[in-house]
Amino acid sequence: MSRKYFGTDGVRGRVGEPPITPDFAMRLGYAAGKVLVAAEHDALHGEHPAVLIGKDTRISGYMLESALQAGLTAAGVDVRLTGPMPTPGVAYLTRALRLQAGVVISASHNPFEDNGIKFFSASGTKLPDEVELAIEAALDAPMQTAASKQLGRVKRVDDAAGRYIEFCKSTFPNDLDLRGMRIVVDCANGAGYHIAPHVFHELGADVIAIGNAPNGFNINKDCGATHPEALARAVRQHRADVGIALDGDGDRLMMVDAAGVIMDGDKLVYAIARYRKESGSLQGGVVGTQMTNLGTEQALKALGCDFRRAKVGDRYVLELLQQEGWLVGGESSGHILCLDKHTTGDGIVSALQVLTALRRSGQGLADYTRACAIYPQVLINVRVDRGFRLDGQAEIAEAVTTAESELAGEGRVVLRASGTEPLIRVMVEGRDDFRVRQAAERIAESVRAVAG
Repeated sequence: MSRKYFGTDGVRGRVGEPPITPDFAMRLGYAAGKVLVAAEHDALHGEHPAVLIGKDTRISGYMLESALQAGLTAAGVDVRLTGPMPTPGVAYLTRALRLQAGVVISASHNPFEDNGIKFFSASGTKLPDEVELAIEAALDAPMQTAASKQLGRVKRVDDAAGRYIEFCKSTFPNDLDLRGMRIVVDCANGAGYHIAPHVFHELGADVIAIGNAPNGFNINKDCGATHPEALARAVRQHRADVGIALDGDGDRLMMVDAAGVIMDGDKLVYAIARYRKESGSLQGGVVGTQMTNLGTEQALKALGCDFRRAKVGDRYVLELLQQEGWLVGGESSGHILCLDKHTTGDGIVSALQVLTALRRSGQGLADYTRACAIYPQVLINVRVDRGFRLDGQAEIAEAVTTAESELAGEGRVVLRASGTEPLIRVMVEGRDDFRVRQAAERIAESVRAVAG
């Protein structure tokens, strides 16, 4: 059964357009309340189930938060509010507070005009496909408000930020600190603006915070992990040792070395895996995705690390890690998983794992990742109508076959539909930059021609 509303990362879209409307959010809250707590009914000992709601800094978050509250409380579910909170913070607090589910109102790296709603289970992990399908099925049932005595209540978690800051710090070794390091932290004007700078400062670093003045409209705008050029400029300007960039909801990470060179998720996964391999703490191998750079795969194998590719999306990286019994994986986009530290991708926690490697080795980020040579990679996003399918498109398939032949075994072509936007992503990589770019542009043009 295909999903109607849920993409690879919850429900997402343009605010005011279905499904990101107040009425849908209320129905979604009601349906999720009914489905998510059903399995917990016997364990609640007659008490109301409780769900945590966090959000990023978009102006539309207030509207969707109120609508979700209405739906959940109508279903007889108590609600706990955190206010602005990174997605991984909601995952952690849901687990720590022993709640039945967590909800995040965020469109992650998208502009402020978009928003989304995603769920976490009681264990702090993203929901499996079958649960999302059950929620979608429940959306078709009429809302039946609980009796007045059974309606849910809403309370605010006053110490949510402090709890999460302490959790993040706990993932850094007790015998290490960041004293003597100057770090620029770009919070993307998002959910981590009041958390990330404190984490690194309290561990001893000299912190320069940027992207930490959200106004409801500037989330991800020319800053953060999706625009790390701002971080690179700030690192050079302040002569910092390293730069850290989060995205709007705090689950992605990009870093910048002392020279202002941007390091994506592939390089950072390599750094984490290298340290763990050399220290004997890497359990099994490393999971990447179809988009992980071929150079990263080869560098990991040179370290003696097994490597597997999952479908794009951190939920699929998680599934493969669990299947293999491994701990470390991630995406080029900066979603990084260290399952011995957290149940989900966390930009702050991932940065602390990289900094652990740098402090233990005494090296800078550039030197520590130098052996991971990134192949030239071109990614072109082609906008298409919603519902456009790549299957059976002979002209596109022919363009891909031609490109693969020209790369002669020294590169890869990946063509896939975005899980969150009406886009076809064309990725080509290989040793020769000119040949890679030429192949990507030809494939993208074939998609445009077919898609109209």
